[in-house]
Amino acid sequence: MFARLKEDMDAILARDPAARSRLEVFLCYPGFHAIATHRASHWLWGKGFRLTARFFSHLAKVFTGVEIHPGATIGRRVFIDHATGVVIGETAEVGDDVTLYQGVTLGGTSLHKGKRHPTLGDGVIVGSGAQILGPHTVGEGARIGANAVVLDEVPPGVTVVGIPARMVMRKPKGIEEDFCAYGVPTEHLPDPVVRTMDALRGQISALMDRVETLEKEREASPGAVPGAAPGRGQRLPHVVSGSGDAATGAEEREPRTGVEDASVPGSDAASPVGERDEDERRAASGGQA
Repeated sequence: MFARLKEDMDAILARDPAARSRLEVFLCYPGFHAIATHRASHWLWGKGFRLTARFFSHLAKVFTGVEIHPGATIGRRVFIDHATGVVIGETAEVGDDVTLYQGVTLGGTSLHKGKRHPTLGDGVIVGSGAQILGPHTVGEGARIGANAVVLDEVPPGVTVVGIPARMVMRKPKGIEEDFCAYGVPTEHLPDPVVRTMDALRGQISALMDRVETLEKEREASPGAVPGAAPGRGQRLPHVVSGSGDAATGAEEREPRTGVEDASVPGSDAASPVGERDEDERRAASGGQA
């Protein structure tokens, strides 16, 4: 046990530049106090002294602000930075070289007695205020951004952020990176919301350029009809009116010819029957007009 406590202090010295000595870590780091107390209470839990183990974990919560159930499994070189508000449930499993920041919750979402809390792989970094809920596995080397809510499995080596948590970047294979505080890099973070906004701004800019080009073309040829093909003459739209006179303006009506008059009903001069009757009347009167 003392060898593990020494490893825990060395891990804190390696990851926290504010720590200057093991004595300072031993006296002033509540995260170290919580881990040390948990190792004792977890041993008691495994030996069957359940009430005593819970009492020790309760004392640690009062003095450190960290609640770790004595049934939880904590690996080697685990660092709980700032410590206040951290909650680790009974069936949670934390691997080696894991870093947890303040306000982290490894909680369960079901009421059955089996596995209901998350499992963190080796080298996982969980940012402040993050919530990992349910019996999900966070893969080795993964990073959980601050205030993220993890409700599903997290693949190894990825960074997830948001509510619910979604992947934003993947760690390149074969490259060992330095320790990343709070689990999220401060530079070149490919936020999916930012990428969406950049795409929208690009589309709006392209549309504005197109509108400006069309306005310049219209000013260059003011007589052109919008939408007409360049180089062709202007064609005015045909307007249909209900009145023939109104549609044609002051249109003069042409005089009717004899043929048109002959087509008018009731005209005897233009009718063949009328001509035959006229000949019969002349013959009856002796050829007198």
